[in-house]
Amino acid sequence: VQLQASGGGLVQAGGSLRLSCAASGGPVSMYAMGWFRQAPGKEREFVSAVNWSGGSISYADSVKGRFTISRDNAKNTVYLQMNSLNPEDTAVYYCAATTGGYAYSRANDHDYWGQGTQVTVSS
Repeated sequence: VQLQASGGGLVQAGGSLRLSCAASGGPVSMYAMGWFRQAPGKEREFVSAVNWSGGSISYADSVKGRFTISRDNAKNTVYLQMNSLNPEDTAVYYCAATTGGYAYSRANDHDYWGQGTQVTVSS
């Protein structure tokens, strides 16, 4: 499966963005999906994940209550709605997929990765 992340951009603190991850080459319904991010000089970190059906979801503590992951298997797309953004959310955001059955939070559990989309939050 190929993943294409989009929706990043420049936003002021307190603003919102919605990221999309479009899958091709296979139905996204086969995969659990995750969002990760990597800020300059930092390691890639987990943001959120959802299992194939949407029935199991997990979030990093740093984004709980602000970010919402969702999926539309009919559109082969997974979304990350990001609200109340702050400068600490600035990073390249990556979507990832795994054939595993759970909402995995470890990057190593994901087999397929998109190219990343830049999110910059100004103060």
